[in-house]
Amino acid sequence: MAEQRCRGVGRILFDLLDILGQLLHSRNAGLYGGELIDITCTLLLLNPDFTTAWNVRKELILSGTLNPLKDLHLGKLALTKFPKSPETWIHRRWVLQQLIQENSLPSLVTKGNLGAAPVERIHRLVQEEMNVCSEAAGRYPSNYNAWSHRIWVLQHLGKLTVKVLLDELSSTKYWVSMHVSDHSGFHYRQFLLKSLIGRTVTDNNVLVQNQIVNEQNPSLQKEEESAGAEAACAEEQSLDLPRHLEEELELCTELIDSYPGHETLWCHRRCVFYLQHHLSNKIPLLSAVVSSVDSSDETLNNSHHSPATSPMAQAMDIDGLNESSSKQGYTQETKRLKRAPMQDSFGPEVEYRFIDKVLSTCRDADQARFATAYRKWLVTFLGQ
Repeated sequence: MAEQRCRGVGRILFDLLDILGQLLHSRNAGLYGGELIDITCTLLLLNPDFTTAWNVRKELILSGTLNPLKDLHLGKLALTKFPKSPETWIHRRWVLQQLIQENSLPSLVTKGNLGAAPVERIHRLVQEEMNVCSEAAGRYPSNYNAWSHRIWVLQHLGKLTVKVLLDELSSTKYWVSMHVSDHSGFHYRQFLLKSLIGRTVTDNNVLVQNQIVNEQNPSLQKEEESAGAEAACAEEQSLDLPRHLEEELELCTELIDSYPGHETLWCHRRCVFYLQHHLSNKIPLLSAVVSSVDSSDETLNNSHHSPATSPMAQAMDIDGLNESSSKQGYTQETKRLKRAPMQDSFGPEVEYRFIDKVLSTCRDADQARFATAYRKWLVTFLGQ
């Protein structure tokens, strides 16, 4: 049996060398037609990490001989057998870059499905890549290459918009529930949550800048007031970070109770608690900056350029804003903060109670060890 297996491996290696010789001969002969496409296709299906073959196909795409959509299909097919192939993922990203750069490939606009509108084309590409990544992640546990590619797609095609991030957060919830030991899948959800927080901080910084401009140019304030209110209202309806973080913590609780002894779930819980703690300190600080617009120009400049994390700023009460700040500094973000759950709803006391419950009810040694380690981390992180 072992001898037959060695023969099979030797035969495959011989075939690969033979195909490689034909490939190099075709390149030297200047043959950039259907034969070269077929040879590279066969070679890559046998060994998708053969860099030279992918580079030849790059030349064929740039010359207009090969439709880039066919390479996406070839890569998808290769990933069914080799879901972690790094060269396949690298080439896939290169092809996607060519597709979104319409001016660089004018001759390909009328080929395949590239004739659609740019926005529709990119949306279709994002959806297709999400499906490919999900299939590859399901075939190989902790498929770092697949999840990294998914992050790249969100950054370069999805542009990390709030809608795309929320859709991904919702669509991957079931997947991670079925793969509770997959570190890469939970790391992806951590990336989504961090990106949402980053977008919130960015939007608040823009809000501060707009407030400063309006104070310096009162004539522009009325013109931008209605548009800004509509945008803030739409943003408020689509994004409620405290609620999403609370739901993520509830997901961790359910999975830890249902699947004891998985370290991945406890590591993810650490990250979610850290983000909650970060958000509870970050948002009041930004609101303090916004509400200080009525103060002097020096205060405005200091608040905008170097927001200090002072105890007063962190401990400020949003409902205690004075009347003057509520007239001009009251924003949609302030409303959102008033409706946000209080810190006690996700504070360390809740986490300590959860740990005590797990330790008192669990019979799994690993579960008890992970819970104890989580308690030690909380004590160290909170400085208690």
